[in-house]
Amino acid sequence: MSKRVLITGISGYLGASLAQALESSDEVDFILGVGLEEPPIDLNRTEYQKADIRSPLIHKIITGAGVDTVVHADLSSNAIRVGGRSAQKERNVIGTMQLLGACQRTEKIKKLVVRSSTAVYGSDPKHPSVLAESWSHSGHLEGYSKDVADAETFARDFGRRRPDVTLTILRMANVVGPRAQTNMTQLFSLPVIPTALGFDPRLQLLHEEDATEVLRQAVVSDKPGVFNVAGNGVIYLSQAIRLARRLPIPIVGPFGLMAADLMRRLSLVDFPTDQLSLIIHGRVVDNDRLKTVFGYSPRYSTLEALASYLESRGHETAGPAALTEWERGLYDRVAALGGSRHTEIPQRPYVVGKAGGRK
Repeated sequence: MSKRVLITGISGYLGASLAQALESSDEVDFILGVGLEEPPIDLNRTEYQKADIRSPLIHKIITGAGVDTVVHADLSSNAIRVGGRSAQKERNVIGTMQLLGACQRTEKIKKLVVRSSTAVYGSDPKHPSVLAESWSHSGHLEGYSKDVADAETFARDFGRRRPDVTLTILRMANVVGPRAQTNMTQLFSLPVIPTALGFDPRLQLLHEEDATEVLRQAVVSDKPGVFNVAGNGVIYLSQAIRLARRLPIPIVGPFGLMAADLMRRLSLVDFPTDQLSLIIHGRVVDNDRLKTVFGYSPRYSTLEALASYLESRGHETAGPAALTEWERGLYDRVAALGGSRHTEIPQRPYVVGKAGGRK
């Protein structure tokens, strides 16, 4: 039976990429994307409607379109992009509540797919070395991690109220790739990367193509349950920095929070302070259920996903002259903060050249 699909977060790359993948599927005859901005990539037969999922009007959109499958891909980890931490929380938590409330009142809904995040586990040195879906976080969560945990709670409550709906929750690791723009890709685009002195965390990444394909399969087939979605293997932060040909800056203790806040205020990178524990303690999840129960084996390992991202950037290398110029520009903008809290800095400043040679 053909499906009628609604995708939230169509303004983001992952939501738009899913719509593009579904357009070639014979099992989907209607796709509606909702978001506050138009999709970042060209789509052929996907209808776009500007809408805020925090508004009760989302119920009218769902019923009017007659959709039977909803993909919630609008959990944002980027506070700056959505207008600050308060707006991010409203969008993630209140938006999810409104969306699921609308789905609850719509009898035609038969499938709900939620793009969650492995951030729901948090990052703590007391955690198991590898986290399975059955592991329950007993510590304190804040920021984006808390948003994700709340969204998953709402989704599971919805599943209990609507047992006739197939519920799939996909906990995705940090996504990287040639086209994806995420906190992690922004971090590795910096000419110098802050690290925690004395720590070398294990990281796990997910290639954008694997993320899109898992979402697509969850839409076209029934895959109920909770699944960790991450590439095989891990990479240490120090290894990733060397592969990216960047320079690490070890920072001691509480100065890490100060550095992160400064980078965010300067628009260098939106790496939330509540996620700093990730680049201190790391996080690794077990993707066995994804392979054995869901039935999908990631095409890219963690190392291959990072390599794909770096290759798309041309292996740009930061050298002494570039770092000096970047440092000078950074100093000027720090001085300008007294006049404006929205001083802009280029996202990818002062690149020297390709690997193997300098300009």
